[in-house]
Amino acid sequence: METRLEQAESPFIAQISFHKLIETLEDIATSGVDYRVNYAKALLREVENLPEFRTGIVDLSIINAHEGLIRNLLADLFPTALTHNEIKAVAIPFHNITFNYTQRFRNILNDAGVAFDMNIRDFEDQRFYIMSCCLILNAHYRQNIEFNNPLFYDIPDSKGVMKHYRILYNADFIEIIPTEKAVPLTEKDIDTLIDNFDDFELWKEKFPLKSWILKGFGIVQLFDATTESSVSTLKTNLLKATDTKDEELAEDFQSIFRSIFRIPDLKIGLTVYDPEDKKFVRPNVDAKNLHSFILNEDEEAQCSEKRYSCLFDNVIKQQKVLIISDVDRFASKKGNEALGNHLKSQNIQSCILAPVVKDEEMLGVFELASGKPKALNSINANKLELIIPFLIDTLSRYRLDLQNQIEAVIQKEYTAIHSSVYWKFRREAQKYIRTTTGNQSKDYIFKEIVFKDVYPLYGQIDIKGSSEHRNESVVQDLKIQLKTLVTIIENMKSQANLIILEQRKFELLSYLKQLESPLKADTEQIIQRYVELEIHPVINGANDNEENKAAIEKYFKKIDEKTGMFYHARKKFDNALSKVNKRLASILDEKQLEAQQIFPHYYERFKTDGVEHNLYIGSAIAPEKPFDKIYLNNLRLWQLQTLCEMELEHHEMKESLPYSLDVTSLILVFSSPISIRFRMDEKRFDVDGTYNARYEVVKKRIDKAFIKGTKERITEKEKITIIYSHSHEEKEYMDYIKYLQFKEILEPTVEQFEVEELQGVSGLKGIRVKVVHQDIKQELT
Repeated sequence: METRLEQAESPFIAQISFHKLIETLEDIATSGVDYRVNYAKALLREVENLPEFRTGIVDLSIINAHEGLIRNLLADLFPTALTHNEIKAVAIPFHNITFNYTQRFRNILNDAGVAFDMNIRDFEDQRFYIMSCCLILNAHYRQNIEFNNPLFYDIPDSKGVMKHYRILYNADFIEIIPTEKAVPLTEKDIDTLIDNFDDFELWKEKFPLKSWILKGFGIVQLFDATTESSVSTLKTNLLKATDTKDEELAEDFQSIFRSIFRIPDLKIGLTVYDPEDKKFVRPNVDAKNLHSFILNEDEEAQCSEKRYSCLFDNVIKQQKVLIISDVDRFASKKGNEALGNHLKSQNIQSCILAPVVKDEEMLGVFELASGKPKALNSINANKLELIIPFLIDTLSRYRLDLQNQIEAVIQKEYTAIHSSVYWKFRREAQKYIRTTTGNQSKDYIFKEIVFKDVYPLYGQIDIKGSSEHRNESVVQDLKIQLKTLVTIIENMKSQANLIILEQRKFELLSYLKQLESPLKADTEQIIQRYVELEIHPVINGANDNEENKAAIEKYFKKIDEKTGMFYHARKKFDNALSKVNKRLASILDEKQLEAQQIFPHYYERFKTDGVEHNLYIGSAIAPEKPFDKIYLNNLRLWQLQTLCEMELEHHEMKESLPYSLDVTSLILVFSSPISIRFRMDEKRFDVDGTYNARYEVVKKRIDKAFIKGTKERITEKEKITIIYSHSHEEKEYMDYIKYLQFKEILEPTVEQFEVEELQGVSGLKGIRVKVVHQDIKQELT
């Protein structure tokens, strides 16, 4: 114990005094009750030579020197018969000064160890100061302020399990006395303080440092509230789970449950149940610290697996708690071996697997595990009744959040409603909810979502000759596969099947010959079916020499699991196509965020054999903003410049692709405003009206069109092609081209041509200009 009564910043000068107790003893000494009189007089004689027991003790060594006398003084308040039951000591309220412990309190502190520093939970210095001021308001100014939440000491036991003790103070033997430094308070001052709890400087102004004397002693009594406090903390942590790091969350939960169950090596786990696929899954792939003992190292597993049969029957189907107090004994019973061994491999000797169920729907399994047999059993399993309701809410919220995330991904990746037009869908949805809430029987006809008089912009970067490349890669794979099979059949030595082998070799060579001609639509499927039905059974059952067996084994390793065929050249092509599409689409998406700053507009993009995009801009998209055609001009220039950047990016990545691919770029100019309508059946926007359909016709056919009077396609690799109808459009885009030529993005040469007549569309013209690549720019420099 400290030799001086030091304390944190406080409005109090603390003096430990027994004056009220001594006054009580003096009354007893004159009361005439013999045995009480003698007892009181004996104590008074002992304190007669210790005036500081009345006036106030600030030197704590005096407390140490007179422990026996103090224990006798306090005997009525600390009955010997209750010393092993009560957790009680003398204390100064809110101060970390305690003495005269009951034996149970002393045992608790001894178990905690000498290194343990006993502090009130979540009780920082400012709060301590203001609580002290509130004591003064209540005691001296006769206020009735309920100023504190429950206070707790968190004290570990001898096994390291954290226990939580509720603190109660008795201040009957304390006096609060103002000094000369005390500031007298008016009613207005008190009202101001009550309304400004967080204004620490105000409280210090009204209650200066050491301006009041706290004289006497208090009695602190602790009650073991470990279970209640832990459940409350669990509830709080579950509510804030989304804002807490996984490591912290798992550690907190572990500590909480160890306190509740009082098992030092207790471990917790959680497994989510997926009812659609009947499988166990981790609650979150990132929550590595919140373990699943059911899955152990797996991310997910089917409930039909042998090791889960017992678990599935009890916990999932019957929704009963599975309590295994002794895993060794459990594993020795027939049918339990797989699950028992699975648990033992994780050093689990007792466990509880509890279903988390809401409205008869299985949400998941909560797991408690210990490395000691019988540590978890059917008796302490009853504590789950306190916990499961909170887990139900948490898992239910988790499932709802997961569904929302899934829907958000589906909407983003498959049926996205762009943010620029989202307001109109939201308005219609709000109207639907207002109309149908409380009146489910009322039919509601959704209003069509239409945006009138918007200007369309269409652009694409297409993989040049993608169909030819795809067919070439398919033929290449088929040839290698068929040649490999011919070699295997030639080396097969089975005389019994010699004739049939010759026939199969002839058929394989016939298919090889067919592949020298242009690939037909069904050739790949015909060969695939033939190989699977006629060739694989023959070579699978072959009783052949070791060399050919090795060749057959090597052949089957080259087979793709999904297609059942060789997939090497085609895989290179698919990977190259995917890489190009992904990179070009990401550039377009990034640039789109910048383009929205020009003026809010609708944007959609598609990945096919290349990347296409549609833009629609006009006052209908953002009715709260004034629209001007200069925004359309800006967006057109942005589109042209972005396609140039995408072309440049492809040129730079071309050498690193697993399959060499070229791209062509095209912009379709359409100056007449059109209307677009959201088609509920297809969940997408489409042009509205017969006249507007001309725009869609041109879009679908233009990229395969030829320059008028030639067999030359309008698009060419490394060049941007701009298709238009009117002279003012030509002038506008020539201005953009000159600007980009000045910036050394486009080359000086510009081609202009007429486009062949398309079905129902004529009069189209084109501009074609090459993009300046970095290597060419360096050569020019």
